Amino acid sequence: MPTDTGGDVTTMKAIVRDTYCSPDALELGDIGRPVAGDGDVLIRVHAAGVDQGVWHLVTGLPYLVRIAVLRPLRPGSRVPGLDVAGRVEAVGRDVTRFRPGDEVFGTCDGSFAEYACAREDRLAGKPANVTFEQAAAVPTSAFAALQGLRDRGRIQAGQRVLVIGAGGGVGTFAVQLAKALGADVTGVCGPAKTDLVRSIGADDVIDYTREDFADGARRYDLILDTAGRRSLSHLRRALTPRGTLVIVGGEGGGRWLQGTDRQLRAPMLAPFVRQNLRALMSVEREEDLRYWRELIEAGKVTPIVDRTYPLSEVPEAIRYLRGGHARGKVVITV
Repeated sequence: MPTDTGGDVTTMKAIVRDTYCSPDALELGDIGRPVAGDGDVLIRVHAAGVDQGVWHLVTGLPYLVRIAVLRPLRPGSRVPGLDVAGRVEAVGRDVTRFRPGDEVFGTCDGSFAEYACAREDRLAGKPANVTFEQAAAVPTSAFAALQGLRDRGRIQAGQRVLVIGAGGGVGTFAVQLAKALGADVTGVCGPAKTDLVRSIGADDVIDYTREDFADGARRYDLILDTAGRRSLSHLRRALTPRGTLVIVGGEGGGRWLQGTDRQLRAPMLAPFVRQNLRALMSVEREEDLRYWRELIEAGKVTPIVDRTYPLSEVPEAIRYLRGGHARGKVVITV
């Protein structure tokens, strides 16, 4: 049976919804507090990260998202939110790595709440040198940066790497990681984020409102595209003849695909060109959490938090993120 140290507390505050909806329809309410199952860890949430995936899972858009999560009509969890950082409140009988009081970070279903349950293998010990807010900014965005550069991009020291969307959630981790791995890094971002991108280690910064990175002046061994709707042909012009393009994200388009069409078309085109065109759907991995913890504790990467919002202002946090203004990550404090 679970070892519960939570006293008589049976309810909690949480952001709730019963259907796919606009973020404006999310409400703060009182619901039952979760109980740790045999393999679960109950977390007292201190902070929860906000990323583009939150908007997709709240709205159910594009419709391809509903198919991917096998929930075509209604969401699987009443409480949205994925990235989490907090203290262990209780553990199930099969949990061996954590005990009440431990500081952890990782992913769970329903982090926009005072308490949340996570499987043991979706958590790691929080980096000792950062706040809960910084730790909550890491998981989903850092998974995408790591798996895009290392696993799909096969980054090598000395390569010329271009990070598109360098001032955003995934981009700020990608720039720092590429530098830590010995690459020459150029970041693409808007004018309000150029100073930030330079400050986290980019060797060069391109303001996309003034320059076109695909103008032929320079070609890159690896491009990580985390933002925008640039065509594959445009992106390929900035690649070396045998360079690698990894598409992590993209917004816009219709209700069925909304930017994922490039991720579908890239591997279809790849067999017919010399360049490597790859798409990424990142996954949650415990070993990747530990990898990031080591980098952060070594001082090689610093999670960048633009703004924090209280739990009651989750709709405002999502609107701010979707506006494209965030310099790094947006985080909910609980």
